[in-house]
Amino acid sequence: MAQSRDSATSELERLLEIIARLRSPDGCAWDRTRTPLDVNRYLVEEAYETVDAVIEGSPDHIKEELGDLLFQILFLAHMFEEADEFDIAQVMSGISEKMIRRHPHVFGTTKAESVESIRRNWEEIKKRERGDGYRPESVLEDIPRSLPPMVKARKIGEKAARAGFDWDSIEGVLDKVEEEINEFKAALLKHDAAHIEEEFGDLLFSMINLSRFAAVDPDRALLKSIAKFAKRYTFIEAELKKAGKDPQDAPMEEMNRLWNLSKER
Repeated sequence: MAQSRDSATSELERLLEIIARLRSPDGCAWDRTRTPLDVNRYLVEEAYETVDAVIEGSPDHIKEELGDLLFQILFLAHMFEEADEFDIAQVMSGISEKMIRRHPHVFGTTKAESVESIRRNWEEIKKRERGDGYRPESVLEDIPRSLPPMVKARKIGEKAARAGFDWDSIEGVLDKVEEEINEFKAALLKHDAAHIEEEFGDLLFSMINLSRFAAVDPDRALLKSIAKFAKRYTFIEAELKKAGKDPQDAPMEEMNRLWNLSKER
């Protein structure tokens, strides 16, 4: 374990030196022109690629993507070090102190009887960190604005539920989903684009609330469905190509037959 930590420390120092060289006057012209807002975009992209790798389950791919993500984090921290704001040591020190502070049942004497009690303690500690004078206007105000819509919807539902605003059972959510489907159908009949968009959004939000009650990660579930669709559709393309055909010219009946064949296989 000690040898592994020594190796990690050595490799971290090496990577920091690489980043410093890239940003130096005799480094890379492209890297020198990057700004924190540029890195923001790469950070999000690499985070999603890491998520994809974890879903795929390949250790080699996960290792590669974690490296790409780590590089962006260290690159961003280096930019703020250049501006004399903070350095990576302060970043690591801050998160270490926060994790120790927020896990008193591990690093202190607090007793935690359940996962729910751990979550409550976490939220109470967060409140104390903000100070006695801090009074949020809403339980929703600390949800990041830049979160992807599906993640944001899930977090809003969770926050509201913890405050007591929620359905009593999954049956109530299913009723709400059915209600939203009917309202969406009614909007379609009116051919009102704004109303259709509104009702479709309500339907999606209800489905994400349903995912909470079903203990399903909506992002992961959707990614799996996308992958499944893509695999079946590429099978259709491959089979049509063998027959010298193109999907645009093939009849729907034939593509449906191939779709069902891909499901069987």
